[in-house]
Amino acid sequence: MNPEDVARAVASGPKTRGGTTRPAAGAPPRQRPGQRPLPGGKGGRGSGKGPGRNGRGPRRARLRDWLRGARIRTLPMAIAPVLVGTGAAHLSDGFWHGRMALLCLAIAVFMILGVNFANDYSDGVRGTDDVRTGPPRLTGGGLARPRTVLTVAMVFFGLAAAAGLLAVILSGRWWLLVVGAAAIAAAWFYTGGRRPYGYIGLGELAVFLFFGLAGTVGTTYLQTANVPQESWIGAVAVGCIAVATLVSNNIRDIPTDRAAGKRTLSVLIGALWSRVLYIVLMLVPFAVLALYSLFYFYAPYVFFTAFIAVPAMIIAATARSAREWILVLGLTNLFALFYALGLGIAFAF
Repeated sequence: MNPEDVARAVASGPKTRGGTTRPAAGAPPRQRPGQRPLPGGKGGRGSGKGPGRNGRGPRRARLRDWLRGARIRTLPMAIAPVLVGTGAAHLSDGFWHGRMALLCLAIAVFMILGVNFANDYSDGVRGTDDVRTGPPRLTGGGLARPRTVLTVAMVFFGLAAAAGLLAVILSGRWWLLVVGAAAIAAAWFYTGGRRPYGYIGLGELAVFLFFGLAGTVGTTYLQTANVPQESWIGAVAVGCIAVATLVSNNIRDIPTDRAAGKRTLSVLIGALWSRVLYIVLMLVPFAVLALYSLFYFYAPYVFFTAFIAVPAMIIAATARSAREWILVLGLTNLFALFYALGLGIAFAF
């Protein structure tokens, strides 16, 4: 056998008894015509069929994955407007409306959970979450079927709608159904639909309107027909903190969002001005606090939340890694919760 025949024999690989070629060691088995994709093969965007650990097929979502998908850390954004709005309602008529306050809290919490799962679904099927600096998402990471994540989002929106309907029936303020429908539509089209407004730099405006003004003033109005100025001005403070939360998250994601074509406000104005915006948004609540410290005995005590806000602003001004921005996000949410609790107490007492 000449050298050329030897080379061809080596290239063709070892033969079986029947003369067919045997796959080389470590090579994936061949797929017959019409056969389904082999386990561990590459799935599509958000298909839920991506490879799992050690190439053993897809890893199904566990409880901690669903809790991570719910983004529990964002719950203070929902709780804060209810705390301030309830304090302002007590200021208005001197009564505690516990049942209505709990319904407002349920609406807010169910809404933000619906938003979070809807965002996971929409970003996953668009491919926005294909490259992430944080933990994998349910849809984009292939941990759950897109339809399952969408169903969970719709369930939470349905629960928010049910709680809202009950609150409207008890209060008799039927026109608020329009506000509720607008809130659910805004939650979906943030990243859903053909032209999501969250992809053109309008997410911060929506967060200010719904998790600031509507959440706070709506809570006060559902509990009492009067809406004092404290509710409106407190809503501005709460809304600014909510927007600061979103900005801190979007600064971290600037590189991946830009690559995915997601033009958030931070992508549009850049990291430097986003940092400046974050700090300004975090200072506005203290300006509101300085005003009400002149009239309410407990308001000055809320300045102790500066021990949370100031480190967050310092880290935001100097952050270079995703881990630092995650810390900023956590501190901002913690600040939102304690600030709203303190301001609500100051209004009520």
